[in-house]
Amino acid sequence: MDVGVVKVAEDKDFEKLKKLVDDHSGWKLDYNKSGTKVWTRSIPNTNFKMIKICTTFGDVNPHQIYDVLHDPDYRKVWDQHMIESHDIGCLNPNNDVGYYAMSCPAPLRNRDFVLQRSWLDTGREQFIINHSVFHRDFPPRRGFIRATSYLTGFLIRPCGSAGSELGYVSQTDPQGTLPPWLVNKVTQIFAPKLVKKLFKASKAYPEWKKQNSPNWKPWHNPEQMTAPRITVQDCIKISDHAFLETEDLGVDERHFGTDLNNVDDDSD
Repeated sequence: MDVGVVKVAEDKDFEKLKKLVDDHSGWKLDYNKSGTKVWTRSIPNTNFKMIKICTTFGDVNPHQIYDVLHDPDYRKVWDQHMIESHDIGCLNPNNDVGYYAMSCPAPLRNRDFVLQRSWLDTGREQFIINHSVFHRDFPPRRGFIRATSYLTGFLIRPCGSAGSELGYVSQTDPQGTLPPWLVNKVTQIFAPKLVKKLFKASKAYPEWKKQNSPNWKPWHNPEQMTAPRITVQDCIKISDHAFLETEDLGVDERHFGTDLNNVDDDSD
């Protein structure tokens, strides 16, 4: 689905993610270590590359990963970059709109997103996709740069008797003054770290969940959903002026990254 378009995801949207994960033609392999591969791909009319990760988790079942990616309470535990997140509302039991704010390493400004998220569990495969949209109650806010997710998606499948195969695809524009070459480079550096964090979080999730509302999983049980219903009209920009207005950020980020060792990698 296109940026700014709010609608219930269709089968073709999930099939698009599956093709991106499984078809490596047109991709450049940039990283191959310890069972994790990272590809990049240039996209017409933009300087920001799409990135793809494929890896396996030998002793984590697919539903653990799927639940970790969904559970908003557990995300506060394992996602060290998250500042805050809110469920804005849902279109139906498998499509919602939410707000996510994240910290960035100094001297970068923090970023935030308004995202439509869609998910599908076929039993054999689990899909989660998101893209940036607008919502009238969450305009750009002071202290954050509103970033854009063109497409971010996870595809989770079983691997072997007890393991999982994870595919991750993302194309994101952080906006601001960051040069595209730096965004592309840092993304390639952090992609394997994301996989490592997700693996550790997935391993620890079952024990954590036993102590934290073990039966609450609205992504499996729609009757547990508490987010209000929203309509497409809530997500239509009446005027671009307020949406695009940018405060004086006070920081020129173009010179950041001459020494990538300064980047906080949240090493474990």
